[in-house]
Amino acid sequence: MTVYESKFENNPTPYEVLGLTKHYGKFKALENVSFSLPWGRIVGLLGRNGAGKSTLMRSMLGFIRHEGTVLLDDRAIKHRDHRIFDQVAFIPDISGLDDRLTVQQSWDYFRDMNPHFNQERAERLLKNSGLPMNKKVAKLSKGMKTKLYLLLTISLDVRYLLLDEPTLGLDIAFRKEFYNIILGEFFDEERSIFISTHQVEEVEHILQEIIFIDNGRIILHEEVDALKDRLKVISLPQERRAELEALKPNVINSALGFVSAIVDQAAEIEGAQYGRAQLADIFLEYVGGSHETI
Repeated sequence: MTVYESKFENNPTPYEVLGLTKHYGKFKALENVSFSLPWGRIVGLLGRNGAGKSTLMRSMLGFIRHEGTVLLDDRAIKHRDHRIFDQVAFIPDISGLDDRLTVQQSWDYFRDMNPHFNQERAERLLKNSGLPMNKKVAKLSKGMKTKLYLLLTISLDVRYLLLDEPTLGLDIAFRKEFYNIILGEFFDEERSIFISTHQVEEVEHILQEIIFIDNGRIILHEEVDALKDRLKVISLPQERRAELEALKPNVINSALGFVSAIVDQAAEIEGAQYGRAQLADIFLEYVGGSHETI
């Protein structure tokens, strides 16, 4: 596989990460990370546990100190720089709701504290939400808490929405509703979404760009369709494994009497079966060990 080369270095954008590096003591969580988020795009961030995904997002928001630069509208974002929230909203895996408040009190507080709150949009979202307005947040299910936090967040008039494992621990029905709400109520040609998730299969169909991060370094940033067009899945009976190994894939999968791997689109083996590659399999090809069987 080719080494990382950004496809978007010459694409002007008001949200840029330049040479971002972060140490926790002797541990380097991020190493010279650079990329940009253009307008009107949905970008996925995929990496193993500890790869640096959450550290990257929190650095982009100014939550933690780091080396390198984060620019928004050509303005450097400093540590705890509240100006970031003029343009950016953030939904982490754990909401910042106050369990002591009711849903209505949470809504009123959020509205009064945020100058970019869109009252018309908020009322429309709330009307169809099914949220129990007089119930305390502490009494809500995790799904309902996440829904409340989501609706509050997308009631803000901002250009960027950052999502860090936002549906972790939620059932499949609510995860689908979560992304449908975001696509229907937030995303357009002037707003972008940056999603970090382990459940890439359920958002793969909406992603336009993908970033792979491993050991704190970006190893790939590419348009999803272009990435899939230059790779494919090749499958052979188990007894023909040596022919597949000759193509030198990083990961070889074995199941139901067949072996398969991600290879370049030009690769051919007589009698083999071919399929379109999925992002999870492509990611493993980039970060997996040499000739592993998984």
